[in-house]
Amino acid sequence: MDTSKRHELGQNFLADPRLIAAVQSLVRTGTSGPIIELGAGDGALTRPLARLGRPLTALEIDPRRARNLAVNLRADKDADVEVICADILRHRFPGTPHTIVGNIPFHLTTAIIRRLLAGHTWTCAVLIVQWEVARRRAGVGGASMLTATWWPWYDFRLVRRIPAASFRPVPSVDAGLMTMHRRLVPLVTEQRAYQTFVKQVFQSPGRGLAETILRTGRVRRADLHAWLRRDRVPIRALPKDLTAEQWAELWTLVGPAPATKSI
Repeated sequence: MDTSKRHELGQNFLADPRLIAAVQSLVRTGTSGPIIELGAGDGALTRPLARLGRPLTALEIDPRRARNLAVNLRADKDADVEVICADILRHRFPGTPHTIVGNIPFHLTTAIIRRLLAGHTWTCAVLIVQWEVARRRAGVGGASMLTATWWPWYDFRLVRRIPAASFRPVPSVDAGLMTMHRRLVPLVTEQRAYQTFVKQVFQSPGRGLAETILRTGRVRRADLHAWLRRDRVPIRALPKDLTAEQWAELWTLVGPAPATKSI
């Protein structure tokens, strides 16, 4: 196989049958509706996903691999699969509910996740990403600013760690299997204002959570300290230490945005 092409596109394909079966099982039991596969490659996941009996669209950026996969899948007349040669970051996703499944190129992980989070029609995403990214997205060991800004609308879960040896070619780091489920009822309704506030908290200087929150000028000191005591949040905790529910509760303390002065 052309390994140079793989390195050029940042692709590391699944080579562990047990992991492939685990992903298929997770999609079968935890998702519903049509499936969009990101980065189909040679079809290691495509074929098991096709056996679920749900409409499947496989996206692959490499024209040669997309063409070969389409030809090979035509032999299975029972498989309802459409193979599309497309760039994940530019592909227009359907306007109806669907499930996302993908073994994502590590160097594109954040860009792809940002694109998915800004979407409005998929209901669940089952993703294989770099291990540290999977941990941070799920808030294990501390959540990133990206996770905190989207937590009210998505439930991020870390499923398992994947050894680097499960891929060909073998990457330099392990991967993680994670899920993102769109919440049926968001924890917060004001998306833009909430996300602006979270970024202010993460980016404000300070020696602890209380100080950084107060520097935003959006929460009264008495209300903040009462909330910290009620939720047993240490004053010197960091923004990454809060849970999705704690961010939502903190948002209830935030007053209206300061009026913008006209120039």
